[in-house]
Amino acid sequence: MKIALFGATGHIGHGILDEALSRGYQVTAIVRDASRLTTQNPKLTVVTGDVAKPDTWLEAVRGADAVVASLSPRRDSNPESIPANAKRLLDNLPQVGVTRLLWVGGAGSLETAPGVRVMDDPNFPAAWKTEATVQGEALDAFRASKAAVEWTYISPAAMIEDGARTGHYRVGGDQLLVDAHGKSHISVADYAVALLDRIEKNDARRQRITVAY
Repeated sequence: MKIALFGATGHIGHGILDEALSRGYQVTAIVRDASRLTTQNPKLTVVTGDVAKPDTWLEAVRGADAVVASLSPRRDSNPESIPANAKRLLDNLPQVGVTRLLWVGGAGSLETAPGVRVMDDPNFPAAWKTEATVQGEALDAFRASKAAVEWTYISPAAMIEDGARTGHYRVGGDQLLVDAHGKSHISVADYAVALLDRIEKNDARRQRITVAY
């Protein structure tokens, strides 16, 4: 399997990189600052590029079985880059024959009741609200897109944090998944497992899904 990965220097992105390399994937990591990615592996190629500038990465992703995007607006303090980059990938990937895109989404747009989103709760942390909102806008962009791209928007559980790789998880749709104790959680490692499983199983195309324990 050959994938191109945006965001490999981020927390979740690095978890996806580690899981992909452990599976023997060929990975092209597209990063703005190559010095921030210290992983060394014969199956890893690091390309300096910026998702906002397709001419810096289009040829690098040609031939990939899938592109994975784990993007955050925090480094640049530019929230609007999230939906803009979703549209940019949808518009440009078909030019180089890539038709599969996996997007690391947010949990804020998941529903806790019909028509009630996680981020609508008055106790939802204010510090997370902007990012949750723009991730919701990215989801809208995917759903509205007519591009020839089989996308999957993968929302994590409400809490995603470091933890063991168990290889076990549940898959849901637009509703927040909780366990028997009412907790919604997953480790970064198992989120990465779930995401890459979607490529191998070739499922959840043109869907938003969520994964949790």
